[in-house]
Parts: sequence; structure tokens; C-alpha cells
Amino acid sequence: MKKPLRCAVYTRKSTEHGLELEFNSLHAQREACEAYIKSQSHEGWSTLPKRYDDAAYSGGNLERPALQKLLADIDAGRIDIVVVYKIDRLTRSLADFAKLVEAFDKKTISFVAVTQQFNTTTSMGRLTLNVLLSFAQFERELSSERVRDKIAASRQKGKWTGGGIPLGYDVKDKKLVVNKREAKIVRTIFERYLALKCLRRLKEDLDKRGIASKRRTDGSGRIVSGGVPFTYGPLAYLLKNRTYLGEMGHKGRWFAGEHRAIITPTLFDAVQEVMKRNSIERRQRRSSPPALLTGVLFDDRGNRMSPSFTTKRAVRYRFYVSSAVLSGRGDQKASVRRVPAVELENVVIASLRQRFSEADDLDDQDLMTANVARITLTQGAVSVKLKTGEPLAITFAWPTKTSSGARIESCSGAKEETPDLALLNALARAHMWRKALLDGRYKSVEDLAQTVQWHPKVVRKALRLAFLAPDIIEAMIGGVHSLPLSRLPVVGDISWGKQRERLGISDAQACRQTSDFVSRS
Repeated sequence: MKKPLRCAVYTRKSTEHGLELEFNSLHAQREACEAYIKSQSHEGWSTLPKRYDDAAYSGGNLERPALQKLLADIDAGRIDIVVVYKIDRLTRSLADFAKLVEAFDKKTISFVAVTQQFNTTTSMGRLTLNVLLSFAQFERELSSERVRDKIAASRQKGKWTGGGIPLGYDVKDKKLVVNKREAKIVRTIFERYLALKCLRRLKEDLDKRGIASKRRTDGSGRIVSGGVPFTYGPLAYLLKNRTYLGEMGHKGRWFAGEHRAIITPTLFDAVQEVMKRNSIERRQRRSSPPALLTGVLFDDRGNRMSPSFTTKRAVRYRFYVSSAVLSGRGDQKASVRRVPAVELENVVIASLRQRFSEADDLDDQDLMTANVARITLTQGAVSVKLKTGEPLAITFAWPTKTSSGARIESCSGAKEETPDLALLNALARAHMWRKALLDGRYKSVEDLAQTVQWHPKVVRKALRLAFLAPDIIEAMIGGVHSLPLSRLPVVGDISWGKQRERLGISDAQACRQTSDFVSRS
């Protein structure tokens, strides 16, 4: 009796064409392999019932589900021989084939292609196999080059070759045709941007008008993407898309297209000029120093104080905040955690002007760079260390209500513990949405996002606030802890212990707050 040899049949087809047929290429490959295995039954060969079929997967890589299952079963010792119809069904890459041969050799697996007789146990057999694979890889690369050349030639003639269909058009008979309803929306977007001259205001205006991105459906008419409010990236791409001028692009070059234009060249050029001007202004703002004391300001615990800002009612308020607060290192918090930027900068610059009266020709930034090595901030005082080594002490009475609107936070009880209304609204909204999802009012987060007209990613981020620890919620309701709202979803995505660690809440304090929270609930 021969030792039984378990044979796994692997089949692959590169495209979806013909898969709907009752007898397709995968069936033909398996039938040929099973017939070959049956002819070797006197050697103990038998076909395993499990199928390893990869439909519509390229042979240029190993990222194929059935192939990965095959390799997993080989590692588990369930297979003795791998049988394929042709070698290129397994792979068309020499590098990938070397990996597969190594995996086969480790488990002493034999490999057979029923239409190409060779023996991988000899050097001549491996040479023959490598030659066949070289031609298979050459054929794949040649096919890719032909497809790329065909797409380039078609685009140069202005033909539509596939891809994401832009808002304002539909595809009929492999050509772009104008969708009159969507074309009107596209013209509105261009005209409103030219009037508002700001992408943020344009987005707000489109949200008020209920204008959303293009809906894309599958063969059954089910919406698979789109239909959500615009975000900044897709909106900017739409405003720069020369397809609306009746052109077709390929690798940065544009050609006259077969489709009709939606936007006039005059309107398009005017929008591009505004976008270019806004881009230059943004780069200039980013290149200028954001705050005078950046890099030299520290609190009395040695933590660097970084510039930050908040915007309320279209007014921007600047302040410096300790890095211990930003990173949630509660054990390293100093006596002053957050200070208004304008008042502090004015006091420091006035003292430097008085000390270096001969430096009238220097602006404020140059005066700071030339003379200041380090500034240390304590409650009620500012200690400036000059680059000459000379100290410069400044007594500064922190204002109770600053003109910049920023709060002074300290550990001495100077900060009034008042809850942040924006934070409370965000917490309430997160818990309301979570309950609505649990009760089944919405089938999914996407369904909820479509109802509230938010992007699903934004909704998921907001929902994380519903998973904050009870003691942290209690502390925020009481105004004990202050943290930028933009950082809270990150905190809410980790364990309760890590949340407390980032917010600087001790275990004893957490237990006490949780007990109070539960008793009141």
C-alpha cells in the first residue's frame, strides 16, 4: 500500500468576466486537476474536498484569500501536494514564487502543474520553472503597459476611461453626459466660492442649503457612497477640477474632452485666482512666528509652555498653556497652567525695552531673539534669564478678567470651577446618540450621520465621549477639569485608567468621585 498523499487543488482567474457562467474557467481548471490526480491514484494521490478558488484576483501578488488559506493549511500539515492547472495560476512574480518554494520546501510539499511537466526536486526542474515564471511575469508587465498606453491614448483624445464620476455628470455608453440637476449644483458651488472667497464659509453655506456630495450606487440601485456633506478636501478638489471646462486629464496634462463643459472659463479662472491668493496668504501666516515667547517660556516645574488659541464669535484669543496640561501629566503640573498671551507678551516686551533702551531699531521678535535665553513663569512673577546671564525679574499681577478672554488656571484655587458649556453639550449629545443607537432608532452610525448631516467619521469621534469614566464626567460637570474639546475624543478611546492618567486624576480621587457620582445617580 502506498502512503496516502493529500492533494489540494488551487485555481485562479484574473477578471470577473465569465464568472457568472454555469461552467467557467475555475471549474475547468479544477476538473483538469482532479483528472490528473485520479490518474495518479496508484501512487496514493487523493483530492481534498476543500476548494481553494481565487476569483478576480491578480497573480502579481500574494494578497489572495484562497491562497492565504492554502498556505495556512500547509503550515498546519493538512496538505502533501499542491496541484495547479498552470504555473501562472499560482503566481506571475519570480519574487513571490521564491517565497512559495521556500514555504513548500520547509513542509516537504510537492508542487505539480498538470499541463507543464517538471520536477522541482532537481536543479534542472527548478531552472525550467524559473524560465516559465520569467515569461509569465514578462506577459503580466507587457499587459499592464498595453493597458496604460491605451488609457493615455484615450485620454489624449478626450475619452472617458473610467474612475470616480464627478458631480454634475453621469456615464452613458462609456461617455460623460451632463446631469442637469447636478450641473446646477456645481455652478452654485463655484459662484458661492467666488462670492464668499473662503472654503470654510463655502462649506457652511452648502450645509445650510443641504448640498451634499454625489451619490454613487451599485447595480441594484443601493447607495454605496456619497450623499454626505462636503468636507474641505473634496470641496477644494472640485473647485480645481478642469473636467468642468470640458477637458480630460492624464498625469497632470489636460486635453479637449468629448463631454460638454459646465463652467465657463471666466468663472473657473476667477475661482483659481482667489484660491491661489488664499493659499499664498496661508503660507505667509504659517511662516510667521505664531507667538513671541515660543520656545523660551517655561512654568516653575520646567514644563515648556506652548502657544494655543481659541475662537469665539469670530474673535481669536491667544494664550500659553503648559505642556503638562496638554499631555495629561497631572503629577508635573505647576502653579500656573494657562496664561493670556497678549498681557504676558506686553509685560515682557515693555521690561526688555526699558532694559535695552538703545535697541529701538529692533522689532519685538528680534529683541527677544537677541537677548532672552529663558523665561520662567510663577504665580505673580515672571523671571527672565538674559543671554548675558543677567536675571531680569518682573512682577506681574495676573488680571482677574483679561482683555483676551483667556482664563488663568493655577493650583492655588485662583481658577473658578465653572463647567464648560460646549463640553457639556458635547457630552450630552454623545450619550443621546449612543442611546439612540442602542434602542435601534438608527440602523448604523452611517444612518445617524445622514440624519444629523455630519460625516460618519465625525460622528464616530463624537460618540467616544460617551465612554468616558463616570468620575471624569462628574469632574467635568463640576468644572474641576479643563481640557480642549478637540482632545477629549482621543481620551475617550482608551481605558478608564489611562483616561485618569492623562487627565491627572489620582486613584483615590477617582474612587471618591465615582462613589459620589453613583450615590447621586
